[in-house]
Amino acid sequence: MSAAPRRLVLLRHGQTSWNVVLRAQGETDIALDETGHAQAAAAASVLAALGPVRLWTSDLTRARETASYVATAAGLEPVVDPRLQELHLGERAGLTTTEFAEAFPEEHARWRETGYAHVAGAETRGDLLARSVPALQDGLAALEPGETGIAVGHGWSLKAAVVGLLGLPPEADRVIRGMNNCHWGVLVSDEDGRTRLDTWNQHA
Repeated sequence: MSAAPRRLVLLRHGQTSWNVVLRAQGETDIALDETGHAQAAAAASVLAALGPVRLWTSDLTRARETASYVATAAGLEPVVDPRLQELHLGERAGLTTTEFAEAFPEEHARWRETGYAHVAGAETRGDLLARSVPALQDGLAALEPGETGIAVGHGWSLKAAVVGLLGLPPEADRVIRGMNNCHWGVLVSDEDGRTRLDTWNQHA
């Protein structure tokens, strides 16, 4: 009989006040709002039923707060991994979509077309993949066959990491929708080392 696959759940953090007004957060450390806490509690009760044995989280407050609900529900101690942090946006951080278009029209147009736009101080897509893909690979490698782990992170970085890990072209970023707050996807790694995306943008 073949061994049961390893399963890594990728959970986006709950809602923040900046999410509501479409203000780009990036590495800015914003806490969950009231809705975000409720979302995290609901997601935690569902994910705990999967029997996770490991829990990792970005070091940003909104992710750590989300992970704390999962930790309580599943009886786990979260491990902070800064590699799961959101894409660093540089001078774009703190701007709404409208403000971004006004301050950086060329970069905004490029972002609309490709999903990425580099402004001063921002992280490149290559830099993001260099840290986020190994974080997911290490998470899967830390699991035994049949075990489930949960990694709590952020919209841009989780999607980019999945695209990079699966060897998809960058253009896949445009056809895979970003996860909503407190939604999750599941990566499954078979005994032969093949990894596939099993589900995406699930919610409680």
